[in-house]
Amino acid sequence: MNDHKTPHLGHPGRRPRVLVLADWFEPGFRAGGPIQSTVNFADHMEGLLDIYILTTDRDLGTDVPYEGVEPDRWVQRGAHRVFYASPSWLSWRSILALIRSVQPDHIYLNSMFSRYMTVYPLLMQRMGLIRVGILLAPRGMLMDSALAVKTIRKMVFLATLRAMRIQKFIRFQVTNPGETHCVTRHLGQDAQVVMISDFTARQRPLSEPPDKQPGMMRLVFVGRSHPIKNLDLLLEALQSVEASVELIVVITGENPSYLERCRTLADALPGNITVRFEIDVVHARVQEFLITSHAFVLPTRGENFGHSIFEALLAGRPVLISDQTPWRGLEALKAGWDVPIDTQEPLQKCLVRIADMDRESLREWCQGAWQLARNHQDEIAMHQNFIDVFGKS
Repeated sequence: MNDHKTPHLGHPGRRPRVLVLADWFEPGFRAGGPIQSTVNFADHMEGLLDIYILTTDRDLGTDVPYEGVEPDRWVQRGAHRVFYASPSWLSWRSILALIRSVQPDHIYLNSMFSRYMTVYPLLMQRMGLIRVGILLAPRGMLMDSALAVKTIRKMVFLATLRAMRIQKFIRFQVTNPGETHCVTRHLGQDAQVVMISDFTARQRPLSEPPDKQPGMMRLVFVGRSHPIKNLDLLLEALQSVEASVELIVVITGENPSYLERCRTLADALPGNITVRFEIDVVHARVQEFLITSHAFVLPTRGENFGHSIFEALLAGRPVLISDQTPWRGLEALKAGWDVPIDTQEPLQKCLVRIADMDRESLREWCQGAWQLARNHQDEIAMHQNFIDVFGKS
């Protein structure tokens, strides 16, 4: 078994080879932030690492393969290669054979509970079938809000990992101190953790906000149709807002029952508030919804990073979010508000503040949001952090 303290630095004369395993990759978009994390990693690091990606051939919650993507073979994407596995291909034997054929120096896992993309590779390493360093990014799946779904099954799995002492043989990538606490709480204080922020989309010029008069606002919500994103709380909070409000909900269709509940709440709103649902929008179109809005709203119950939040800041739009993300202290920076979500009142007060703004005051907050995104990006340091983890050939 390969203890990462004795790193395998690969073959002389070539870049370190990294095999990335992720349940979903582009052109998928329904899984949200985890897809963007993997895409951004591949795009930013492709000149420094030899990157191979194993993923599935369809998006979250759908039985339809991606159009125009040939499954079960390597496909060239930029400077890296992607293998889109069909359901019939996925098996222990196929994954083991693929890993051995790629001969990676490191494996980068992008899920906590995936059978094929996490559990199998971890077992293979512990059984000595593969001898390679593993970096596992839980992607927020150890947060309380995520563990509240299918709790028993997840807790049994975590107990099994502790019994295997898996934390002694792999490293965990976290993006903030809160996620470090989640890892050590569930996998032991001896879990070996490296803190590396996720790569983000490239910096863009600041877009001028649309016309804004006091007493009106155009809001945008971007997220999965999942209770963790808390769209229902936003819709309930809007009940008492007297301003003229247009809310655009950019949401996935993966959870029809939750989506129907939100539609029912939207239909019950007073006449001064209109809600438009945009279902299963490809990621490339999200930018246009952001720049035509006055503010972004996501009262989420928990994010380890929050790619949609960052993209709103990058577009230069103030964000109204919960206090359950790494994005804190926003009001002092005039970049937005991070509020508690145990009641509707803090959310309602901020909604009224946005509605009361004129264009000049909104422009100041847009500048603050854009500047926060700009200050956050430090690509050189992040490149070096991943090079330090994956070694040099």
